[in-house]
Order: sequence, then C-alpha cells, then structure tokens
Amino acid sequence: MTIANGRGRLVYGCMGLGGPWDGTSYGAAEIDQAAAVIDAAQNVGIELFDHADIYRSGKSEAVFGEVLARSQGLREKIQLQSKCGIRLGERGLDTHYDLSREAILERVNQSLKRLQTDYLDVLLLHRPDPLMDPREVADAVGQLMAEGKVRQLGVSNMSAAQIEYLQNQLETPIVANQLEMSLLRRDWLESTVLVNHAEGLEYSFPHGTLEHCMAKGIELQAYGSLAQGRYTGAKSADLSPAESATAGMLARLAGEKDSTPEAVLLGWLMKHPARISPVVGTTNPARIEACADGATVAGAMSRAEWYGLWVAARGSNIP
Repeated sequence: MTIANGRGRLVYGCMGLGGPWDGTSYGAAEIDQAAAVIDAAQNVGIELFDHADIYRSGKSEAVFGEVLARSQGLREKIQLQSKCGIRLGERGLDTHYDLSREAILERVNQSLKRLQTDYLDVLLLHRPDPLMDPREVADAVGQLMAEGKVRQLGVSNMSAAQIEYLQNQLETPIVANQLEMSLLRRDWLESTVLVNHAEGLEYSFPHGTLEHCMAKGIELQAYGSLAQGRYTGAKSADLSPAESATAGMLARLAGEKDSTPEAVLLGWLMKHPARISPVVGTTNPARIEACADGATVAGAMSRAEWYGLWVAARGSNIP
C-alpha cells in the first residue's frame, strides 16, 4: 500500500485515545476504547491510523500497541503513521521543537516500542524546527529506512517552500503534508482567491502550498476536518449566525443525499481537486460510522452546493 495514491480517503486520528494528557497510567478501559474505535474505523474502510509521540504523553500509541498485540493479523491489515518533532515539558520549556538526527532516531524507536510494531508505514515531521539541518534529517531518515523501521516520509504544518527545502536533501520523496483544514478553518482555501485583495491580509496560510502538494503528488491530510463538532452537534445557542446557517445547510443536504451532516462536511473537503484526506478524530464509534459516506457525497455534490457551503461558512460572499 502506498500513501500517495492520488485519492482522498479517510484517516483515523488517534489523539483522543489513551486517557488524560497527564502522567496517569492507562488501564483496561482505555485499551477497550481503543479496540472499539479501531473496529469502528475499519468497518467504514479506514486503513491509515495517525499517531504522534506526544499524544496523551505517549499513551495513545501505547494503548493502540496493546490492541495490536492481542489482535492477531491486525497489523498487516492497517497502515500506521506517527509524528515526531515536538517536545513537551523538557529542559525547562513548556514546548520546543527538535528535528535533530538524535531526536528523530530516539523518538521513532520509542514510538515503535509503544506501538509494539517493527515499522511505521509513514513517519511525519510534526512541525518545522527553525534549528533543523536538512542533512541531519536526511541522515536519520535514511538510517531508519535502511533498518526497515520507516517506509515513507511526510511532514505536518509545512509550507511549500519548507517542503522543497527539505526535499532537496532527501533521497526519498515526501508523500504527505498534514494541515488543519475544514469548513471552519479555511485559510488554505481563502488564500487561493484573495490574492491581490485586501481581505487576504486576514489569512496567514502560505500561498501556493496546496498547489505545490498537488503538483508533486503529496497527499494532503486534513486534521480538524470535523471542525470540532461546531456544525454537527453544537448547541444552536453557542453558534455564530454563520455557523448556524452552515449547520442548517449541512443538515438539509444530508437529508437530500440520504446521508449524514458529518459525511457532507467531509465530502465538501474531499470534493476539492487536491484529493484531501480528512483525519477523523472522534472516539465515538457512532460518529465514526456517520463519516463513512464522505467520498460518495463528494462525488454527488454539485459545484453550487460546494460554493454554497463555503459562502455560508464565510458569512459573506466571496470577492
């Protein structure tokens, strides 16, 4: 299986697994929750499971590893992706980034141990590190691939220029870029139409990043794709007028297409020609099931419906 397959598909984001973010240990309840979530995700055709070394202080990977250990044959049916590069609560700092050679090797080996697997299908570099030396990254990744511990490399939260800068030193292609993308968080979309427009100053998304990824065959993975439930479960009193109008439109389209608001929300992302792969992070099996028809809805969604949702979410017309 290859990640850069040119087709948008659902990804399961495992950040919600493992219990609290603090140092408390996990138990049977957290393992059972992970098992139920993995089963629900597989039932809707999800194959790629996304982790990071920092999620729940490592417990997200650990409970997933416990499920793998007790489920014969599961590892061969799925793809595992994890991220490294963010360090929390170390060296007197709340947060800092570290993509040094030693840090990459250390963190990947720790992730493999927690996941109880010999390899990652994909390793993502979690955030740009201003002190990163691309030659060190290339050396670390080359070693991990030679050892069979990593099969493909991707990035997260990087611009086109940062990706190209790193790619120039790598012998392996960058196959994915994970970004926050949703109908609520639209910087990635607004930047494409607000060139030479005063409103464009309100958005910081680096122009050209989508186009670069599309041209190079880099899969765009959208975290936060369900918009934290703002359109598909929040109380109407908590919504802005634009959010309320968007939620109503999603519900109406879901009824017309015999689907769910969640599937319409993801279908809106998946209709984009970048073939965006939404990362679904809910731990509610029923809500995972509600996402199943995203690709089908994307194929059935008209251009007018797609633009209608965008305008509703903006709360104003496009230029």
